[in-house]
Amino acid sequence: LGSVIAYFTSAKFLLYLGHALSTWGDRMWHFAVSVFLVELYGNSLLLTAVYGLVVAGSVLLLGALIGDWVDKNSRLKVAQTSLVVQNSSVILCGVILMIIFLFKTQLLTLYHGWLLTLCYILVITIANIANLASTATAITIQRDWIVVVAGEDRSKLADMNATIRRIDQLTNILAPMAVGQIMTFGSPMIGCGFISGWNLMSMCVEYLLLWKVYQKTPTLARKSAKVEASELKQLNVKKESDMKPAEGVQLIIEKDVTGFEPQEEKEAGCAARIAEPFITFRDGWVAYYNQPVFLAGMGLAFLYMTVLGFDCITTGYAYTQGLSGSVLSLLMGASAVTGIMGTVAFTWLRRKCGLIRTGLISGVAQFACLILCVISVFMPGSPMDLTVSPFADISARLFENEPLPTIASPESETIFATGMPNLLNGSITPANSDPEMSPEPVPLLSVSLLFAGVIAARVGLWSFDLTVTQLLQENVVESERGIINGVQNSMNYLLDLLHFIMVILAPNPEAFGLLVLISVSFVAMGHIMYFRFAQKSLGKQLFVCHTPDPKAAPDSSPPGNTSTV
Repeated sequence: LGSVIAYFTSAKFLLYLGHALSTWGDRMWHFAVSVFLVELYGNSLLLTAVYGLVVAGSVLLLGALIGDWVDKNSRLKVAQTSLVVQNSSVILCGVILMIIFLFKTQLLTLYHGWLLTLCYILVITIANIANLASTATAITIQRDWIVVVAGEDRSKLADMNATIRRIDQLTNILAPMAVGQIMTFGSPMIGCGFISGWNLMSMCVEYLLLWKVYQKTPTLARKSAKVEASELKQLNVKKESDMKPAEGVQLIIEKDVTGFEPQEEKEAGCAARIAEPFITFRDGWVAYYNQPVFLAGMGLAFLYMTVLGFDCITTGYAYTQGLSGSVLSLLMGASAVTGIMGTVAFTWLRRKCGLIRTGLISGVAQFACLILCVISVFMPGSPMDLTVSPFADISARLFENEPLPTIASPESETIFATGMPNLLNGSITPANSDPEMSPEPVPLLSVSLLFAGVIAARVGLWSFDLTVTQLLQENVVESERGIINGVQNSMNYLLDLLHFIMVILAPNPEAFGLLVLISVSFVAMGHIMYFRFAQKSLGKQLFVCHTPDPKAAPDSSPPGNTSTV
């Protein structure tokens, strides 16, 4: 009994509980805000698309700056500030949305509707601030606090990373289901009120949990000081310098002290403050490039350039092939199960083969499963036809002046409520909804192979994700964890944005097979980058799988780069 009580009061469990509360609120909000924006804008997807573009663009541009802010401030201050900003922004958004739902008719008549437009802009802006604060929270807790709580025990760090991912997998499924039921049986306004209330309660509990974890882990109070932007510059040119790392830092400090001239600083102060964000942005990306785990991070980012996931693109395509919403919900549940299996496989493989080899095995497993997706493109039932112009549907709408697709029917409302609108054929109505238009059922062999490959590949995907996450945790110097992980987030968002652009350029179901082939190619390139990283790190022992000695240092640090660890 004493050991059970000790576990439930440990810093590790309190960190899990805080992450679960935070992730649950995040998933509810991310699901609901898209539905709210569609509901408000006459059942059009325009506001949702704008919101997605703003969020992706903001993290892409500000990821390095957010990470730099995380590095330069104390851990408790960063965690508490980002927590309060994130939850306060969601609460404020919820209140504004409730006001809009209540007084939308009156707002439409005021100032020719400009006041309502201003409310839309305000909601998207505040929601974007909430997402940026959420990014800061993820960097500081999942990339820094968890490393400190785990201490020198890297097996404990691997187990904690895996548990965090399992929490993510469960909340990804359960949180949207919960808020979806509230909005279905209540109303969007009730949904706004529930989410605002949840975030208010969650913020207070998470704030207390963070303080408790901070008290139980004294090492969190000790943080390596960051020597301004010049430390990043020193890292970027380290290969060109013969001085030792410690001497380099000392020289920088002495230069900063002896070269201090108040008059020059006063004159250049304004210009320096204006240029500082751009310098930080540049130095952050260059420092990321010079990291020993750069290729591993790029390999992970390339996996975001894919349509082989359970987003609106792939599920919309499934609707054109005749799959029902109930079947897709079961498939999403199966993907969550295989994702959890991937976290279990990660911890087992790491103990047996070491961290770097775990990434290799995970990559091979993911790519092997995706071969099913490639085969599905050429199977009966696949609509792939490259003779059809990707812009045929768009041009037809432009020249015929047809309205953009809206959610007008009960069937289509059901589709969107489950997060699966059909955006690929220019309509939200399922392709098999009209028997007269589709007299022959679409063969399910192709789409069955597609989803079998997607679901099975998630075992390798999540194991690989955990591998790269821990490589970044172990191989990035403590004073730069924030900015390097901020740049990594930016890279992930960049490739994710490119995958949406790819779909915009080829939106027809006939071109989806081509998108599958491109996606698998990017996954292959990502794993090739990781293979190159592993080859440089392990050399001739790359394929020698062994049980690591628990007393020996793991094989996660590339040789010749120990000075950066």
